[in-house]
Formats: sequence, structure tokens, C-alpha cells
Amino acid sequence: MEMKMPKIKSMKPEDFKNNEYIQKLVDELNGSGANIVVGKLNELMQWGHANSLWPLCFGTSCCAIEFMCLGAARYDMARFGAEVARNSPRQADYIMCMGTITYRMAPALLRLYEQMAEPKYVIACGACTVSGGPFRKSYCVVKGIDQILPVDVYMPGCPPRPEAMFYGLMQLQRKIKATKFFGGDNRKEKREKFFEAKAAEEKDAAMREQQLKLAKESKEPVVEF
Repeated sequence: MEMKMPKIKSMKPEDFKNNEYIQKLVDELNGSGANIVVGKLNELMQWGHANSLWPLCFGTSCCAIEFMCLGAARYDMARFGAEVARNSPRQADYIMCMGTITYRMAPALLRLYEQMAEPKYVIACGACTVSGGPFRKSYCVVKGIDQILPVDVYMPGCPPRPEAMFYGLMQLQRKIKATKFFGGDNRKEKREKFFEAKAAEEKDAAMREQQLKLAKESKEPVVEF
């Protein structure tokens, strides 16, 4: 299939790949009073997306109190365009998990994540969220939300200071700007692999538990997979 060449009176088709010609044309337009900016549409979309991130706050412990400081005048997270905290996952760009997550609470967190629109991101804030924190050896605490969700940014600390939260938010902005809005982004593929691996682990654990149960009943040695 033959591609049609663009037709502009002031430009020849071969000049579209000539950056010097385009820059000269822009300078002429700016000199005559016209405000012209030349760039890629993908970079414009990523710039707007990275600087208008709306969070869905899932706070369960002291990290949520630190997050409240970001909305006050001393820190003012509106400078980053992230002050619009939403109560609905369908209006949020990323979920910021702050605090201890128990196994009983994990299904609710996963449901909120699944209700978010694409593209969506996850920030794990605080030691309890990242690895379980001081409750790591507890039977009811999840040893890090990366066991149930694909995490994009980790914020260590117990709890992390507001400055550390800003740094984590800036890291997420850098990550968004490095991806492509129009194709070429394999985040969805990585998430699918994450949940497939998680389902396989759960299946293996169920098979292992069933084998242990049968071995206990029959008093036979357990065969390792």
C-alpha cells in the first residue's frame, strides 16, 4: 500500500524530515507573534498525565497520618498536581497503600485495584505495606502487598516522612514519562504475567496441602514436587 505524501503549500514533502527547516519555520512564526511549540504528541500526553496524578488513598495505619500532611500548606502536594484525592477507584490514576494489610483486608484492596481504569499504578508506602513491618511474623498480616498487587514504587520508612512521599511520587512521575502513551507499553502484559504466576503459586500450594492431607491420612511419606 502506497502512503500518501502530506501537502502543505509552504513545505515540500522531503522537508518534513528536515529538523533545521522545521525550526526555521517555527522561528519565523514566533517572530511574527504566533506562539508555536513543536514536540511529540506522546510526550505531551505523558507530561500531562505525570503532572495530574489523582490518588486513591488506602490508609490503614500511621502512614496515612503522614500523608495528610501533604495536603496542608507546609508541604502542599498541589504543586505536583496530586492533591485531588478521590473516593472512587474509577476516578483515580494510582492507589497509594499506606499501612498494615491483613489477609482479611487483601480481597477488598484487590477489588479496588481491579476497578481502577487503565493506566493504573500502585505505590507501597511504609514498612508495613512493603514487607509487613514489625508485624511480619504475624499470622494475619500480608508480607508485602507485592504478593497480591504489582507494585510500581516502594516507599520505605516507619512511617516515611512527607518528603519521602514526595520523592516516591516524583519517581512515579519519572516512570510515567519514560513509558509510551500510544503503544509500546508492556505494563498490561507484565500485570497479566504477575497474576498468572500468582494463580500458579496458589494452585501449587493447594496441591501441596492436599498431598499433605492425604499423606497424613495414609501415613505415607510425602513426595516432593
